[in-house]
Amino acid sequence: MALLEAIEGPQDVKKLNRQECEELAAELRRAIITTVSRQGGHLASNLGIVEVTIALHRAFASPEDQLIFDVGHQVYAHKLLTGRQDRFQTLRSYGGISGFPCRAESPHDLFDTGHSSTAISMALGLARARDLSGETRHVVAVVGDGALTGGMCYEAMNDAGNTHTKLIVVLNDNGMSISKNVGALSDTLKHLRASSSWYAKKKRVRRCLERIPAVGKPVARVIMGAIDMVKTVTTGGGLFEALGFRYLGPFDGHNVEELTHVFEEAKAVTEPVIIHVLTQKGKGYDLAEQKPEKYHGIAPFRVENGMKRKISGSRNAAVTVGETLCALAEEDTRVVAITAAMKEGVGLSGFADRYPERFFDVGIAEEHALSMAAGLARGGMRPYFAVYATFFQRAFDQLVHDVALQGVPVCILADHAGLVGDDGKTHHGVLAGAMTLPVPGLTVLAPRDTRDLAGAIRLVNSLPGPSVIAFPKEGIEPYAESGSLAVGHWQTLRKGTDAALLSFGRMVKTALRTAELLNGKGVSAAVVDCASLKPMDRDCLRRLSRDGIPVFTMEEEQKTCGFGAEVARLSTEMGIAPPAGIFGIGDEFVPHGDTELLLRDAGLSPESLAERIFARLREEEHVE
Repeated sequence: MALLEAIEGPQDVKKLNRQECEELAAELRRAIITTVSRQGGHLASNLGIVEVTIALHRAFASPEDQLIFDVGHQVYAHKLLTGRQDRFQTLRSYGGISGFPCRAESPHDLFDTGHSSTAISMALGLARARDLSGETRHVVAVVGDGALTGGMCYEAMNDAGNTHTKLIVVLNDNGMSISKNVGALSDTLKHLRASSSWYAKKKRVRRCLERIPAVGKPVARVIMGAIDMVKTVTTGGGLFEALGFRYLGPFDGHNVEELTHVFEEAKAVTEPVIIHVLTQKGKGYDLAEQKPEKYHGIAPFRVENGMKRKISGSRNAAVTVGETLCALAEEDTRVVAITAAMKEGVGLSGFADRYPERFFDVGIAEEHALSMAAGLARGGMRPYFAVYATFFQRAFDQLVHDVALQGVPVCILADHAGLVGDDGKTHHGVLAGAMTLPVPGLTVLAPRDTRDLAGAIRLVNSLPGPSVIAFPKEGIEPYAESGSLAVGHWQTLRKGTDAALLSFGRMVKTALRTAELLNGKGVSAAVVDCASLKPMDRDCLRRLSRDGIPVFTMEEEQKTCGFGAEVARLSTEMGIAPPAGIFGIGDEFVPHGDTELLLRDAGLSPESLAERIFARLREEEHVE
């Protein structure tokens, strides 16, 4: 990889000729495939945008010119070309570089981004700041065709087009063409439209026609309208131009020379412009080209056959969700399932195949999904919206206003709750409790294992109002025998007289291990599974208070407005002692890395918890 090793920054990319750019693209793909096969990550999308990234750094002068990559799962080539290749092998590992744009890593990354459809809005803000400061830099937003299923893109484009703010949007179309190419005419027009002289000539023609006495302006309108019609028919750019953007394309997204020329020409345009490029997702790796959805986000694998390097012994929670919903839908024709472009990720592929008329994939539009679910519920259906907890954050207003306020029986299946490990700060689901616990009329459940997860899904189908079921992505096999999960009731899994450890979800297993360690220190600790986060079990809290047992809460979420804080509030309201300790994530964003290491750093390993609880009990004894 002689060429890549010599690249210290974007300035070196500009020195390469056409053949060298092609060689560099091949080297970038090899580096990405090798690293992702060892570290896991987003593969197919990153392989598809290699040439676009090379051309961007040839045409623009980052970081002076500002590049924003929407979502962020298409930035591996960008990282390799901006001085991070010596650290690239640490991708997504604890203490290594992030799998998404990261401001702390490089001045070439402007935002820490991991959620879709935000780049055009951010870019418009940067462009307006540039104009207000009297500067001349270029601002470029790189978005995928999937991002355009999110409404924010159109809000931003409508705003930018209304004010004619100079802004460049590169549309990386790797799955669905907005329009078909129609031969030589389209090919000729796309190059004409890529030249700023095309627009100048068009304006001159209009002015000449308008000078014709009496009939000039009507004739000009007809002819210019015909030109625009040809352009719309052959390119499909009418939608973007209706929003005030000049549309260029479509172009071959794997032709560095052509892309560089287009980007250079776009720099001369003084109004918003969108450049449509066609790329192949997974390009350069046959298995990813054949099944790009499988290789979008992938665990470490063997390059020669695509097989996972390590087979997990646990059952993925999404499998439980899919199987349970399919069984429930067979029993109840009112059950419908909704996803926001995450059918495979949330386990709904089987449901979509068996009940296509009752399955709705709304694209990257979580807000719409939740409001639509409210409509389905009001119409007599029982909707389940399966979504990653981090993306559920985008629909908080809809949860409050359209679901909870209306009291409709919508269930949100919040997958990937708690810490998610390698994807890091943009994807951790540590705000699930803080978001949902304050919402009136909402039932919130956090089952500890796959058995209780299946039970919770069935349980909420009979509730009259809205509910949230939050669970980690790893499927935790049943490990403790006790009564079934119930709303407003907590389960005591281990009895004790010196302390009570209150936890939920994956942390229940941690609490049981912590209790064992405390027992070795002479402390008898009870363990209570508080899967019903809302409503809470008041009787259990009264009983512990009556027996004089100090309570300690544990949560794999942020403590502010979380489970422990709510137990403290409720205890004060009931006139009993608040928790002696509240353990959870502090007031900070957690980086990426192995989940166990992140829990250790947060003081949430069994060893750390046992030490902290033991010390607190000793302090209490000393005070007494």
